[in-house]
Amino acid sequence: MTDKEKGLVLAESPSRRSFLGMSSVALATAAFAGLTANAQEKASTQKAEHDHSSSDPGPENKTLLGENPDANTPPPTDHGDIVPIWYSFDLVKKRVEEGGWTHEVTQRVLPSSKEIAGVQMRLTAGSYRELHWHTADEWAYVLTGNARVTVMNPDGTMFIGDVSEGDLWLFPAGYPHSIQGLGPDGTEFLLVFNQGMFSEDGTMLLSETVAHIPPEVLAKNTGLDKSVFAQTPGAPLYIFPGNLPNSLEQDKTEIGGEQVASKYQYTFRMRSMQPTTASQAGEVRVVDSHNFPVSKKVAAALLIIKPGHMREIHWHPNASEWQYYVAGKGRMTVFYPVDNARTMDFSANDVGYVPSNAPHYVENIGDTDLVVLELFAAEEFMDVSLNQWLRRVPSEMLKAHLNIGKEMATRIPAEKLELV
Repeated sequence: MTDKEKGLVLAESPSRRSFLGMSSVALATAAFAGLTANAQEKASTQKAEHDHSSSDPGPENKTLLGENPDANTPPPTDHGDIVPIWYSFDLVKKRVEEGGWTHEVTQRVLPSSKEIAGVQMRLTAGSYRELHWHTADEWAYVLTGNARVTVMNPDGTMFIGDVSEGDLWLFPAGYPHSIQGLGPDGTEFLLVFNQGMFSEDGTMLLSETVAHIPPEVLAKNTGLDKSVFAQTPGAPLYIFPGNLPNSLEQDKTEIGGEQVASKYQYTFRMRSMQPTTASQAGEVRVVDSHNFPVSKKVAAALLIIKPGHMREIHWHPNASEWQYYVAGKGRMTVFYPVDNARTMDFSANDVGYVPSNAPHYVENIGDTDLVVLELFAAEEFMDVSLNQWLRRVPSEMLKAHLNIGKEMATRIPAEKLELV
């Protein structure tokens, strides 16, 4: 090709820079058109949701709608779809035994919760949750009453302790343990396991283990005559009535006292600990491996939010959040990409779920304290505050993104408040 021909080709062809420039304009135009269409769609949806279009002259379950109005007719800021973030223990059947009952909310009914499952259990005074162990760590919070718990370490040392309302315990996976209701009226507690598909019906029971080992093997193993094992239950005990135990000190002495005592503490006084943070908005108590060393796979926070106040907008970078609502009335909005937000209302005995890294808040919309447990399948409680982030970026950067000037930005709280 001659120099003249090369010049003609170059003259007739757009330059790389001009081509890229045209592409940028086209892309920007397309992006703007997409944003405009999305905004129009949201505006249309929001208008329809809040005029006569949303009326429902047909049959309605008004009791259910009254409990969760935001689920059926969400606020105009909700958009798109999001994973399930609500369920209730009051919707699952109870397994009732002589001496108490149990029921559970697992991934089977709350499919988004892949990391945590929850169980509620009731034991009357003297009744046992029989000696057993799990494939997952067991974290528990006492809702009412009193209980005695035991757990054995692999080295043979034993922990025995009593717990009351607001206390918690942690039993590591594979560690054999028991729970017994104390006077005057036993106990009820929440169990949390760091496996979404965990089922309380699938635990390793002492009674079942013994029932499925030949008597001659049991005799050889224990040194007892095999006729002794003809008297064992032969069927699962699970929950069963018993007599109230001796005093805690008597039980400790009977098993060997200090010589066999565990060097690890498996219970913790959560509700009575000094608040991690406190203000007129309420109190937050955080328990994780920093102040409860045996809890290496479950972290927790107990929130007491005063009426009209809220858990500040935040997210958790290290784990999804599983919530249990102990008391009061709350509302939560969860945002998740792309452009999805869902608001739900929560009452006592409800379960909430928030995917990791999803921004959310919890607001007290009742006239009494909102009490919420936040649970995480993690060693450490960790959250990121939106307020703190907005204050930490340079003011010009914030103005470019949200059109909030420097003077206005200084009004945003600079420190993490937890509750506002």
